[in-house]
Amino acid sequence: MRHRSFLASLLVLYLSIGAAGANPHIVVDVETGKVLAHERAFDRWYPASITKIMTAYLAFEAVQSGDLSMRSPVRITKRAAAEPPSKMGYPVGTELTLENAIKIMLVKSANDVTMAVGEAIGGTSDKFLAMMNERAAALGMTDTNFVNPHGLPGAGQYTTARDFGLLSALVRRQYPEYAGVFSIEALKLPGRKAPVTNTNILIGRMAGADGMKTGYICASGFNLVASATRNRRTVVAVVLGALDQQERAEKAADLLAAGFATDPATVSDTVLTLPRYGNGGTEVADIRSDICTGEAQLNRYDGRDVDGKLIYRSSNIEPMRRAPVAVAVSLGGADGPPARNTGMVDIPIPAKRPAGLRDLVLERPPVDPADLVVEGEAEPTASVAETGEAVAADQAEDTMASSPGGEDGTAQSAAVEPAIIAIPVPQSRPEQVQ
Repeated sequence: MRHRSFLASLLVLYLSIGAAGANPHIVVDVETGKVLAHERAFDRWYPASITKIMTAYLAFEAVQSGDLSMRSPVRITKRAAAEPPSKMGYPVGTELTLENAIKIMLVKSANDVTMAVGEAIGGTSDKFLAMMNERAAALGMTDTNFVNPHGLPGAGQYTTARDFGLLSALVRRQYPEYAGVFSIEALKLPGRKAPVTNTNILIGRMAGADGMKTGYICASGFNLVASATRNRRTVVAVVLGALDQQERAEKAADLLAAGFATDPATVSDTVLTLPRYGNGGTEVADIRSDICTGEAQLNRYDGRDVDGKLIYRSSNIEPMRRAPVAVAVSLGGADGPPARNTGMVDIPIPAKRPAGLRDLVLERPPVDPADLVVEGEAEPTASVAETGEAVAADQAEDTMASSPGGEDGTAQSAAVEPAIIAIPVPQSRPEQVQ
């Protein structure tokens, strides 16, 4: 039984609406950088998988500089293969193009592929992590620290709505040629019959919605960086700490709609000049007690009525009455400039690991899924807690997208094959757009 009762679900629904107004958020006009709306924009928060926007940004920079191309190889290393879910589970040595790796990273949110992308750009995971934090500081992300390229739980990882408003607007402004990878509705993966659909439910359901990335761990709640373009104007909204997928999408949709209704000329503050406010503390918010306790999971509203149909509380979202358009990705085919970790060999982990090989051989021990704890989680620094939260995140993020069919949750007929489109890859190095 999906809910204890429909009335109980409605009660949770209305309580969630009241809580949503207090979520940290920011709305930014991409062209001007003007801040169109904000609340608690400087509260430190766990970014979860919206972290992958920074990983994608550094990939775009590597292509722009000529160090890599979208056809450069991304290889699954032992380090990458050991990452907890959500993941593709490709064997060590599997190779794919940077273009296909980015698509999988942003749509499937695969942590193993994301780690492989970081290693391809930086040479090692530690060097890529240093690149992430150096770039964040250079951009003016004053309240952000990354500890990995994918956003899995880790002590010391934090950001703010303001910082990701800055980053996301910059990505869209600097690299418009790659906007299409953020708006993919679904992926058609080799060896899988059903497409993997994007967990950003605004795409295909809100007028002009075209990206960017969802995120979820127990401590952060449901995060979303959303973008939309109307009449050649692009707006991004960052929502942190929603209680469910539906709430974060509806909040973002309403913020984006209000952003389009606001003339940037009437606003003075940009995302760089917005005065800092709030308590000014360094504590990172942790809302796991609102998200991952047994009671919270039991009461969580999943956006469906008693008949299993998705319903929307925002007038800015319409049901999708077609199958998501799927983009095909494949393995192999890499013939571009070599990645920075090309030629490195995965070395088996010795009993006592030499410090000099740390970046090449780091691998987590296997964890039996039966031993994972999803409810009542430990601190995120423990490896089992990280893996347990990752599995919970994978399941939660896939819930809304598990049905390849329409909004009523019913499966599409086997005879219906989603259309496949290709996103063009620039053959020459793009010029930076200011």
